[in-house]
Amino acid sequence: MKTSIYTFAAETFVPMLRSLSGVLDKGVEHARAKKSDPDALVNARLAPDMYTLAQQVQLACNQANDATARLAGQNPPQFENNEKTLDDLKARIAKTIEYVNSVRESAFEDAENRKITIPIPENNIEFEMNGLQFLRDWALPHFYFHVVTAYDILRHNGVAIGKSDYMSGVGKYIRPLSRPS
Repeated sequence: MKTSIYTFAAETFVPMLRSLSGVLDKGVEHARAKKSDPDALVNARLAPDMYTLAQQVQLACNQANDATARLAGQNPPQFENNEKTLDDLKARIAKTIEYVNSVRESAFEDAENRKITIPIPENNIEFEMNGLQFLRDWALPHFYFHVVTAYDILRHNGVAIGKSDYMSGVGKYIRPLSRPS
């Protein structure tokens, strides 16, 4: 059985980005219920040496855009990373979903064998891998790290979210329990 790189890339990024947008909505609801400014969450972080919520969302979006583009043999869209509000972050997520959805599945043909190079000029090194290695070992782990860290920042700040919010995309698989008659 062959599963496509498109399935593991686009069909992973989009549902998780939708879940991320949903937890941002819950952040807004939480702040309003506490009569505080929802946009104060944008600069929240888990630890002083970690990125802010805004940066976590931006990096998750960057990973989805970059991976989609590299695997499809395209140049990724460039964004300014200047979001200042939760609404700005939700718009960034929406633009990312729009881009990922715009890349045709056929563009991923032979993506598992596509040469992917990631230069790290400040260290005078580069990563070189094929598309499958890139998606499995680089893009998806980085993407999930930033999505879950954004979730954790909101949770740490008292937003009532749980695993069902983080994994909201799996709801489509829920069925009534089959019982023998």
